[in-house]
Amino acid sequence: MEYMYGGKYRVEEEIGFGGCGSVYMATHAIAGKEVAVKVEPADMKHSMLKQESRIYKSLMGGPGVPWVMWSGRQGDYNVMVMDLLGPSLEDLFHICNKQFSLKTVLLLADQMISLVEYIHSRDWVHRDIKPANFLMGSDLGTSCQPSSCDRVNIIDFGLSKKYHNASAGEHVKNAIYEGVGVGTPLFASINTHQGQECSRRDDMESLAYTFIYLLRGSLPWRKVKYSPSERDAAERDPKLLWDKTLISKLAAESADPSSPSSLTIGLPKEFELFYRYVRDLAFDETPDYQWCRDIFRGLAKRKRIAYDGEFDWSMAGERIWRRRATSTGGKGTSASTTSTAPPLVRQRSRYCEACEARAAAEAAAQSTPASLSRRSR
Repeated sequence: MEYMYGGKYRVEEEIGFGGCGSVYMATHAIAGKEVAVKVEPADMKHSMLKQESRIYKSLMGGPGVPWVMWSGRQGDYNVMVMDLLGPSLEDLFHICNKQFSLKTVLLLADQMISLVEYIHSRDWVHRDIKPANFLMGSDLGTSCQPSSCDRVNIIDFGLSKKYHNASAGEHVKNAIYEGVGVGTPLFASINTHQGQECSRRDDMESLAYTFIYLLRGSLPWRKVKYSPSERDAAERDPKLLWDKTLISKLAAESADPSSPSSLTIGLPKEFELFYRYVRDLAFDETPDYQWCRDIFRGLAKRKRIAYDGEFDWSMAGERIWRRRATSTGGKGTSASTTSTAPPLVRQRSRYCEACEARAAAEAAAQSTPASLSRRSR
């Protein structure tokens, strides 16, 4: 039995799931365009999907932000139809034996810093920056937008929040909250662990952990050790995981500014510079995004690394790109879903509604007498 969302999107298969709902691959019933459909039960007390849909729509048009074609309620579910993207960085990280080359991390860092900068420029903080929430574009092009498989996209805004009140022209005030932090413990900032209000500095710190994780292959707090009694308690109280992860993060920091953090030992000095910079940001301080990009570009120049869009997974050709990846993204209070291995590349070209509309308008203009065209303006 076929199931349709929005009256025109035919569900094909489930490609992801999480605590807040499921993600399906669907196809436009007439045009054949493949899309992602995210659903959640409509009776949820706090709808993360409605919030996420509003944020996507406020960010659409920016670099690396998926396009939302339709959102609304259908039956017992809230639904959002959006661009179908490629694999996440977490997927690709596992495909590449859990470690990226310096070149790949630098190529990614340049785009990821710009993505976060754009989100911040629209007064939002993401609050769940991690590899699983960055997806590469699919390898499907349109007449106006060729292959996007070397473009990084950012997803999952269910936990995002305004940090700036545009009408009042004020930054939100810092505050301390009880309970577990926001996001994913593995990549959350130290301030978030300590219950502080999230601001731009916290997204940037999560970026630092993400870059180091992808280059090192792990983080010191990746596997938290519990005593037998703690293990039982951790299953009942997620705060224990947050607290123990915080202890490991604080232990990784060096009290001596002249000594590198144990987190960045063995890595190029630029990663220590970036980490220290974002850790020292004030709550309401605007990060110097250009400086952040420039230090990594300087490293690339020193190492003679070209920003040519050739990632580690590109080197093995289509064999890796086609491979079905299984996400093992970090668990936590997250809006993200777990991948159930969607096909990563499809050969036929993607239908583009914007292209078709523009082509129709151009054809109509060509068939309209010039005098009538001028009058209509």
